[in-house]
Amino acid sequence: MSDQAHAGTAEGQGPVEIDEELARHLANKRDELFEKFDVRDEFPESVLAEARRRTDGVQAEIEEEVDDRADLRGMTTWTTDPVDAQDFDDALSIEKRDDEYVLWVHIADVTHYVHPDSEMWTEAVERGNTVYLPGYTIHMLPPVLAETVCSLVPAEDRLAHTVEMHLDPETLSYETIDIYKSVVRSDARLTYTEAERLLDDPETEADLVDDPDVDLAARCELVWELADRMHEQRKEDGSLVLNPRRDRAHTIIEECMLKANKAVTHELMWNRGVEAMYRVHPQPTPDEWNEALREIQDLDGVSIPGSGWDDPRKAVNATLEEAPERQLTKIQRAVMKVMPRAKYMSDPFGGHHALNFEIYGHFTSPIRRLSDLVNHWIVYKNDVPENLADLCSHASDKQQDAEQCEREYRQFLQEVGLDPAAVNNRGVEVVDE
Repeated sequence: MSDQAHAGTAEGQGPVEIDEELARHLANKRDELFEKFDVRDEFPESVLAEARRRTDGVQAEIEEEVDDRADLRGMTTWTTDPVDAQDFDDALSIEKRDDEYVLWVHIADVTHYVHPDSEMWTEAVERGNTVYLPGYTIHMLPPVLAETVCSLVPAEDRLAHTVEMHLDPETLSYETIDIYKSVVRSDARLTYTEAERLLDDPETEADLVDDPDVDLAARCELVWELADRMHEQRKEDGSLVLNPRRDRAHTIIEECMLKANKAVTHELMWNRGVEAMYRVHPQPTPDEWNEALREIQDLDGVSIPGSGWDDPRKAVNATLEEAPERQLTKIQRAVMKVMPRAKYMSDPFGGHHALNFEIYGHFTSPIRRLSDLVNHWIVYKNDVPENLADLCSHASDKQQDAEQCEREYRQFLQEVGLDPAAVNNRGVEVVDE
């Protein structure tokens, strides 16, 4: 899933067991938080009915669309998601040619089904995003749609919005960017653990793909080669990397989604000159950065390597690379404490400080973020909603509400003796005492 906002169930572990009384406490706390943060837990019946209608006869509809779209069904394509993911909204394809890498990021074409005149769109605007609480998800779009026709499941034809990027083999800069409607057919649904295992042992491919002609192991190795280089290049350019020990599977998805999001935003701003829902992240003041660096320097067993760093982001990256595991969270917290909030804005200028991108926006998660849904519509129609500034402000507010709601629910779980990470990764099961 794009931008990796939530983790999946730990493979091989059962759910956290709770009794009925504790289950009621959790439900009551959720209801209290939903009221406090205006989180809409239930979909209106009219929205659900529209979603059900929109999933009727979809295979025939997809067949009718093939002639008007790029037919990419013969291309090796796969998804990588948490083990308990219920919708798969992005997939990858890759080739290496003599003079370029070609990376395709296929995103579920949600706006084919959800458009500004639909009730689902209106409801998505109200919700702003999917809210992920440990063990409990409140969706932005009805699951009956998001988990079926908008999910890039294996061995099924699906409508997609593809970002095709031709990259210079030396600099990894964009040679060309093409964004278009497509039909794709995923060859495999990988969990992060399976993707990691495949990189370790290509022989496991036979367990993951039914078609012996699909060279998934080789493609995964190639995309890891590219993602690793993109990751290192971002760090050298001054992009802040707060999780330096992320595994290869997560790094692949993160880097490919960042590259696709950046490509789309590049297209919207520089080639079309249109407003969109850009992601703007202001930088801390020099005093705030100094405060964070002092706090990091004072941690036991931690020192900022080198001297005379021209960019505090690079200093933090270098520190995280060498710091003991027990201090990583404290370093991350010191940085986050001085970081201003990122916001959605129709004017991209100011850029994204943490990523060190001049212009950035979201495109790869239209199932769970309003910004991506709106940007899909703008890319497709070149039609900017009249209330775009209001949508940006609303989406920023709803994201902040969702984060605070999750924070308070996690705190409550700890107060009642539950481990939020275990609940998040494994879910819960109510058992009789």
